[in-house]
Parts: sequence; structure tokens; C-alpha cells
Amino acid sequence: MALPEDDLSSLQAMVIDGNPTSRSILVSQLRDYGMSTVVQCARLVDARRQLEYRKFDVVLCELHFPTESMSGQDLLDDLRRNQLLPFATVFIMVTGEATYAKVAEAAESALDGYLLKPHKATQLGDRLRQARVRKLSLLEIFTAIEAEDFEEAAKLCLHRFESRGMFWLYAARVGAELMLRIGQYDQAQKLYQAVVEAKTLPWAKLGVARSLLDEGQSVKAVSTLENLISEDPNYADAYDVMGRAQFEQGKFQEALATYKMASTLTPSSISRMQNLGLMCYYSGERKEAEVILDRTTRLGLDSKMFDCQTLTLLAFMRLETADHKGLQRCKDDFVRLIERNPESHRHQRLASMVDALLLIDQRQYAQVLIVVRDLCTRVKDPEFDFESASNLIALLAQLADKAIQLDEVDSVVDALGLRFAGTRALAELLAGAAAVYPSYAQRVREAHSQVLKLAENAMSLSMRGDPRAAVIDLITQGTRTLSGKLIETAYLVLHRYADKIHDTQQLTELVHDLRQQYRTQITRATLGEQKRQAGGLTLRTGSQTATTNKPPPKISSASRGSTEPKAHSFGQ
Repeated sequence: MALPEDDLSSLQAMVIDGNPTSRSILVSQLRDYGMSTVVQCARLVDARRQLEYRKFDVVLCELHFPTESMSGQDLLDDLRRNQLLPFATVFIMVTGEATYAKVAEAAESALDGYLLKPHKATQLGDRLRQARVRKLSLLEIFTAIEAEDFEEAAKLCLHRFESRGMFWLYAARVGAELMLRIGQYDQAQKLYQAVVEAKTLPWAKLGVARSLLDEGQSVKAVSTLENLISEDPNYADAYDVMGRAQFEQGKFQEALATYKMASTLTPSSISRMQNLGLMCYYSGERKEAEVILDRTTRLGLDSKMFDCQTLTLLAFMRLETADHKGLQRCKDDFVRLIERNPESHRHQRLASMVDALLLIDQRQYAQVLIVVRDLCTRVKDPEFDFESASNLIALLAQLADKAIQLDEVDSVVDALGLRFAGTRALAELLAGAAAVYPSYAQRVREAHSQVLKLAENAMSLSMRGDPRAAVIDLITQGTRTLSGKLIETAYLVLHRYADKIHDTQQLTELVHDLRQQYRTQITRATLGEQKRQAGGLTLRTGSQTATTNKPPPKISSASRGSTEPKAHSFGQ
């Protein structure tokens, strides 16, 4: 009687190989093992499109594609980075290299196996069986993840690790990733560290750095990353996390150099190219940003990895350079995106921003002012997010640069700065968006200083022995400014001195309402669409929840309605 791992009759497979002979051999061997559905792809770009929109149980992919700029490993990295490859999919890399150290190293973190050519059918069968055994052994964990029961999945992983059950090392990695997702940073760090001690692996060291960074220990995280990069200068994920650490510290130029290195190592990665373009834009390297984001758009517009904020920033730059045809192409590209995603309110909102830029380009200023006044009335709406703020301030800067100013704009810029510029990184991002009109950039920085001063004044009350007065002051100022920094500081003080405040419950309810209404739980700045943190496993779930927002008007600042705590980001 056949074992479950041996029954392949119901599985769907994909073979990716540019050599027709090799591809034909792999297809024939899979069919000999009973697979009825086998899809073939000769090009990685075609394979990526298939894998983005269709689920396969088994993928066999050649490592080298001499006529293409990317490799099979690049494809796998991008798919995992953007949560487009389910845990249940078996991914096996095929290579003709006599020495496969790099492939084996990659197998530690991302692959289910590798196959050295020329191979026998029995060798392929062994690889498939081994991978299937692991998938079936961890099925209970994967089922919990698919059901989005991350806490239960993490417990199962921890048990597998502690008992040294089958595939305990892989389970440890999945469990640590789950703990990062549910905010148990200390537990994730301990688990990663245990893996390092049991068997030194690059991904475990990187996990330690990620845990430290998420816990706010950026200095220790950077030190860990520096050691990791010195040991393996080609570990692209390590550069991703290093760039993120430098970015959160407000060290934009250092982050830019790091992102460049990551993109250089993987030149065909859409997500890394996108991050580099965004970083160039907000660092003031506009010419370089336009080139990179234009290339990203041309390569990735039809990919699920593409973040439409890329197209919005490209439109801003084309307005600045008076590229009328280029700006119109941005508009046309958004039409294509919306045709494919008609229910995406974020796509509609960002497309409306591009419409406003077109009105400026066509010198229809009266219509633009109507739009801008409408947007300015929304800056204190609960749904108005950081992305909306950065785009609005960029739009206001474009108008001011053309000597078109509204009387109320200064107060709007101040309100945006007070609400969103709670950290140096966030302040510099907003200032970067307003770079064409330095006066607005300066107002944002001044708002950041004002927020810090308000926080310091409140904390001084706490230091003098009156934490309740500090909380009251922070709630008052947080309600006035909607500053995530002040609201979160009130939350921290309240919990630290709960036993010294007589009306803790009442104040907790006030702070909770503010945190929930304005989603201030995390004030970390991030770039791009944050689907998967670098160095982590994909945590793809069975369903992708859609936004619950009502559709915005023609040009709107309304953002999506997710209530899940997350960082301010320029992405979904």
C-alpha cells in the first residue's frame, strides 16, 4: 500500500528550465511518478507570473538561466519575500554545477532540496519523497498557519524544537518567525539563539538581529548584522535588515548605500529594486530614483510584488522634470492596475493623486485647489495614514514651488508634522516628500522638535513623582495633535506606573480608544509594501483579507481600514 508521501497523483507541478531537453526529461519523470498536471515554463518571468496567480504543489527550477538577468534562486527569493509561495509547496532547485556549496547553503533557509544534473529518476523521486515527508510531518503546524492561528502554530513549533522531533530545526525557524509576527520578540530571539547554539546557521543569526531590531535594540542588531555580513558578504537578506536598521535610525545615506548593495547582489529582484528607488527618492537622489522606479515599473507592473506607491512617486518626479508624456504613462499604468484590482481603494486613492498631478501639469490650477482644499479637511480623520500624509505634503510642495499657495496650508503642514513626525526617521521622510519647497520641510522638522519637547515636558512630571499628571498631559496633547508618539508614550507611562495611579482603569480606556482609533501602536517607519521581513520565512495564510473602507471620492486621502497594528509605511 502506497504511503501518503508516495501518492503524487493529485498534485500539480511546474518545471522551469530554459533548456528544452532538460525540461522534457523532468516533465517525463514527474509524469512517470503519477503527476497528471505538469506545467512547463522556459522563462523565469513566465514562471513568476504563473506562481503569483496559481498554486502548485511541486516546483522544479533550474538554477542558471544564461540569457536572463536573474537566476532560479532570485525567483525563489522574490516569491518568498512577497508571500507568494505557500509553505505546502515543495520547491527543488536543479543545478549542473559540480560543486553546489551555494545551493546547499540556500537550502538551509529556503529550499526543500536540490538536484544535481545529470540525475536519475530515482534521485528525483528521493528528493520529492523527502520533501513530502517534511511537509506532511509539519502539516499540523501549516494547517494552524493557514487558519491564521499563529499562537497555536508557534506553540507546536516550540514543542517540536524542544523535543527534537522530526525536522526540529525547520520547525524552530517557522516558530521564531511566528513569534516575531505576534510580537513575542524576546521569545523569538531566544529561539533563534538556541538554533545558533545548536547549529550555527546564517538565517538564525539574522533572526537574532531581526528580533533585536523589533525589540528596539538597534545598536545590538547592527553589531550582529555587521558580524554576519563580514562572515558572508553576499548574504542579501542581511543587507535588507541592515538597511532597515539604518533607516529606522534616520541614517538615510547609510541605508541608501546598504540597499544599493542588496540590489546589486540581486539585480532582478523587484522588491529590492523598489526599496532602493523609494530610498533614493526620500534621500533627495531624485534623478537616480526616477531611473530605478521607472525600471521597476516596466519590469514589475504586472507582478503582485509591485507596490503602486512606486508609480505615484514616479509621477511626482515626472511633474518636476516636466515629462508630460511620462506623467501620462503613469496615469495609463494606474488605469491598468485598477482594471486588474477594481476593488482596491488604495489603488483608487493613489490614482487620484496622479490625476491631481496631471491637473497641475495642465495648469488647471482652479480644479487642483478644489482637490487640495478637500484633502486638507481630512488630515485629522482616523483613516488618514502616513502614506496619505507624505503624498499630500508632496502635492502641497509642488503647488508652493509654482507660487500657488493657500492661506491655510501652513497650518495643514504643521498638523501633518505634529501627527506623523514622531520619530526622526518619520520626520525626515515627510521632509523628503516636501523637498521641492524647503520651507515646508523645515516646518515638519520643527513639528518633530515640538513633539519631542511635549513628550519631555510630560516625562519630567513623571520623574518628579507625578506619573498621573504626565499621563493626563500626554493624553491632552495627544488628543490635540493626534501624535502617535505622545499617545504611545502615555500608554507606556500608564502601564509602568499603574500601581501609583488611582484611576488607572479610566485612563487606560481613554488611551486604548486613542490607540485603536488612530492606529498608533507602532510608530516605526518602513519603506515599500511590507509583506515579509528580510531573512524571515514566508507566513502566507489561506486568505487575504480585503480592506473594509468605503470607496474614496475621485481624489481622496482615505486609507484602508485594517486595524492590525503595523508600522507607518509607504505601502499596503
